[in-house]
Amino acid sequence: MAEKIRVSGPTLKLLKLLLDDPKRPRSGAEISKATKLGSGTMYPLLQRLEIAKWIEGEWEDVEPSEVGRPRRRLYKLTRSGKAAAVNELAQYQTAAATTGAPAWT
Repeated sequence: MAEKIRVSGPTLKLLKLLLDDPKRPRSGAEISKATKLGSGTMYPLLQRLEIAKWIEGEWEDVEPSEVGRPRRRLYKLTRSGKAAAVNELAQYQTAAATTGAPAWT
């Protein structure tokens, strides 16, 4: 079961992105570009989500010399992480209905 974690605006941005296509693994660079989160915010957040078992990360299975770049770590939601993300986003969308703006914007 996924652990409860503190959910912030950056967390919501990241969860929303991962929920758009939950089975698709995404690299840190792709997540950063899509969410506009800097590495100093994003990587500690990814680490907390991975420790809490909301996401799983694994190293890409490629030979760096063959693809001409370093291996990437790919992240995707776990089953329990998907349920937790849906729950958290629903809570903030409900709150946003009264304030007029989503918490992750």
